[in-house]
Amino acid sequence: MAGNTLNISLIQADIVWEDKAANLAQYERYINDIQEKKEVVILPEMFSTGFTMNTTTLGERMDGPTVQWMKHMAKQHRCILTGSLIIEENGNYYNRLLWVQPDGVVGHYDKRHLFAYGDEHNHYTSGTKRLIASVKGFRICLMVCYDLRFPVWARNLDDAYDVLVYVANWPERRSLAWKTLLQARAIENQCYTVGVNRVGSDFKGLTYSGDSSVFGPLGETLWQESNNVAIQTITLEKDVITKTREQLPFLNDADKFVILD
Repeated sequence: MAGNTLNISLIQADIVWEDKAANLAQYERYINDIQEKKEVVILPEMFSTGFTMNTTTLGERMDGPTVQWMKHMAKQHRCILTGSLIIEENGNYYNRLLWVQPDGVVGHYDKRHLFAYGDEHNHYTSGTKRLIASVKGFRICLMVCYDLRFPVWARNLDDAYDVLVYVANWPERRSLAWKTLLQARAIENQCYTVGVNRVGSDFKGLTYSGDSSVFGPLGETLWQESNNVAIQTITLEKDVITKTREQLPFLNDADKFVILD
């Protein structure tokens, strides 16, 4: 379905450590509170548990309760709901971003770059394929947290996209990198770039300032919020992407390359 605008709603929340019921209850309230037209609603990385390595206890299958909740909320609000959670499949655990449509169709992206500094690589299996979803004429590339540090994986090439989304649990002490790299990804890919992070603190004592952001294709800051729980809806315009790339056709000069696994 074509269209010139797309509403994205960002939910920057304080995640209750390893408490799925409490987290899903608060997200349900936040989603219900969105007054604007809901089209795509974005939750943080591991939104139901926090960034935990407790995979065997908290992991669930694709027919599990959190996935069913996402399907219910997407259907009830007639919107797309996305965010990452712990999924077990064939004995492996994935930090998996789900793209849940109101008709029950679910796409997914498994985080490629696992955060070895936080021991993620010893508990999760890395993904190998990007996910670029389509809605209302917008193509949306979906990524998770640490992927942000690796620009080659997000490079806008022949499968050109209009919006780049990162969901994260990115700690406050590296917030400068978070904000700077989000802006850089917008500039180099001439796209809207959206980062949805959490606030509060976790069981390990890490604090999170959020700094969820939306940048335009020239790197201009369209919205950013620090330290507070925040629910914000931003309207993206397809014409802005089209005009930017027509007037400044920099993507035509990009290097061609192949990523080897």
